[in-house]
Amino acid sequence: MVNQPEYIAEIIISSLMSMTLMLLMGILGLPIIIYNTKHDKASFTMKAVKLAFFWSLLPASLLTITGTDFTINTWEWFHISTFTIYTSVKIDYYAAVFLPVALYVTWSILQFALWYMEKDYNIDQFFKYLLIFLISMIILVTANNLFQLFIGWEGVGIMSFLLISWWFGRPDANSAALQAVLYNRAGDLGLFVMMAWMMASTNSWELDDIFLHSQNQNMTMPALALILAAAGKSAQFGLHPWLPSAMEGPTPVSALLHSSTMVVAGIFLLIRFYPIIEQSKTAMTTCLWLGSLTTLFTAACALTQNDIKKIIAFSTSSQLGFMMVTIGLGQPRLAFLHICTHAFFKAMLFMCSGVIIHSLKNEQDIRKMGGMYFLTPLTASCITLGSLALTGTPFLSGFYSKDAIIETLNSSHLNACALSMTLIATSFTAVYSLRILYYVLGGQPRFNSLSPINENDPNLNTSLMRLAVGSLIFGQLITMSLPPKTTSVLTMTLTMKMTAILVTLTGLTTALLLTQSDSLHKKLWSHLPLHFTTLLGFFPLTIHRLLPKLTLQMGHLISSQLIDQTWFKLLGPKAILKSSMSLSKYINTIQLGLIKLHLMSFTIALLTTAFIYTIMT
Repeated sequence: MVNQPEYIAEIIISSLMSMTLMLLMGILGLPIIIYNTKHDKASFTMKAVKLAFFWSLLPASLLTITGTDFTINTWEWFHISTFTIYTSVKIDYYAAVFLPVALYVTWSILQFALWYMEKDYNIDQFFKYLLIFLISMIILVTANNLFQLFIGWEGVGIMSFLLISWWFGRPDANSAALQAVLYNRAGDLGLFVMMAWMMASTNSWELDDIFLHSQNQNMTMPALALILAAAGKSAQFGLHPWLPSAMEGPTPVSALLHSSTMVVAGIFLLIRFYPIIEQSKTAMTTCLWLGSLTTLFTAACALTQNDIKKIIAFSTSSQLGFMMVTIGLGQPRLAFLHICTHAFFKAMLFMCSGVIIHSLKNEQDIRKMGGMYFLTPLTASCITLGSLALTGTPFLSGFYSKDAIIETLNSSHLNACALSMTLIATSFTAVYSLRILYYVLGGQPRFNSLSPINENDPNLNTSLMRLAVGSLIFGQLITMSLPPKTTSVLTMTLTMKMTAILVTLTGLTTALLLTQSDSLHKKLWSHLPLHFTTLLGFFPLTIHRLLPKLTLQMGHLISSQLIDQTWFKLLGPKAILKSSMSLSKYINTIQLGLIKLHLMSFTIALLTTAFIYTIMT
């Protein structure tokens, strides 16, 4: 018998959750719908996101208190034979926690953009694009079926193209946006395969039905398709070149897309469909190896880059590989925790780099900076805090997720090679983080005298300090909201427990040695490894130049040699001309009246007649 008070309470909470989500989407959609002629839509958009953040705390609080997931079905979208799609929203732990994090970071980035893009004539349109992108991400996170998830997935991709190519007068920006689209289309192929497979095997795109019917089936194919989709969106090894190129977009775009939203969409997809992935050992091994290759390769690339935004971009890709390794270890909740903690300090790092670039008149080479600690003290403090959080310094937001993941690595019985690669990449994180601080903040200024640098803008200061607060305290708050583990906690020695800090200290020591000794730096970095990492493993040269060149050359050979020349010389006009000339020459020879030709013709005719007569008789 149903407990009536609990049933009534569940109905009330479910109704309250539905109203909250409807109001949340209404708040975010209001700046898009309203036509404002006073040219302050950008500020209005920022305030709407601010209000949406505070409103999103309600569903997060309700879910934390009740501990119950909510699925809200509204209406039937369309119906084909026995296949039906409903408009449904799923509010579980992942969605309830991700919404406030994404809105908090977006609120800070929009306020930062009020300062950074203040001279852009189309700033209102820019804010509208950012808001549509955020709404697409919310649709993706809260989707309870593959159709809604696909709408959010493609919406994120389309808006990323428009935002990366915002400065469309720059050829590099257009090229970077096109790269993002093409690499994401390769990943979308995996999502298409997965959707088709689910339609054919389970006859449903609802997540609950998919998880229920997939328990007794071989899920290797859809799991690998999901990994392909995530690899394209989250810039995993092989599909990673678009992420550093996307730094051609405005800094607010980099801070939003490449810290907490678009690039983590692929990892979030794997977390959402983890019940399918864990059924396939092949998929779990693929996640582990793909993540370890990504985190090590991109961390090595970050060591040798000199563009400050590209260093942070490769850092993002390395952390995405770290999250992929965590999924391969069977810990999707830890991967999600790292997504949330990573969002705060990575967005802050991008914004700090934007402040420095903006102050130095678009200079992005860290070798031409220096002395920024005294010129921009707030920015210097924030970039130091973000770098420390990135390396996993105790009691900052990055520590809570990174320390737990490294503990899981040490206690895992899985592939030791992949886990060792991940630990090496973790030490590289400390190296390139300290390298940024050394070149950007330390020493004397290495740039020409410019106009006075001023960071005393309320929008700039408030947005940076807000993310700094998030980097300080939100890691612990989100960790406290994690549901209790179902597995027992292993007892570890003190040395194993301190591995995360030891790995970070090893990286910091290496960085200090490299910065203090130029000769040691040259010995460690020979020409081949330096070129390999500086040129991103030769991926752009191979994929963007060599393969298109070979394809064009092959097409030219096929069209010119095999088709045009064959038709023109052997079968076409030249062939007809050649045969006509041969026939004409032969007839002309017969008409010369030579006796030997007549005798030869008579002999051939006589022999032919005799041969035919012999056969017939």
